[in-house]
Amino acid sequence: MKCPNLLFEEIIKKYVEMNIAHPFREGNGRSTRIWLAIILKSEIQKVVDWNLIDKSDYLSAMERSPINDLEISYLISNALTDKISDRELYMKGIDVSYFYEGYSEYTIDEL
Repeated sequence: MKCPNLLFEEIIKKYVEMNIAHPFREGNGRSTRIWLAIILKSEIQKVVDWNLIDKSDYLSAMERSPINDLEISYLISNALTDKISDRELYMKGIDVSYFYEGYSEYTIDEL
């Protein structure tokens, strides 16, 4: 069985690789953050509370992540929670995901 810390590091490396690959014309950031949520939930029973990660810190860390992933790893690891079944946390994470990309027309609370 793998050490959860080593597994987390491997997941972050794949997350960075997915960002570099940028496989879609639109929605890469949102798609890879959802992918990250699914992988973290299934592999280490944690999810990211995106509300705890500042937009400018996240974007800067992602921009530098192909050279060094320590900063994005640090931001994400400090925002991990074991609330893997919390629907509100998940939906608010989607709000934040859109906010990171400059969309702020409405939030889940307004629906």
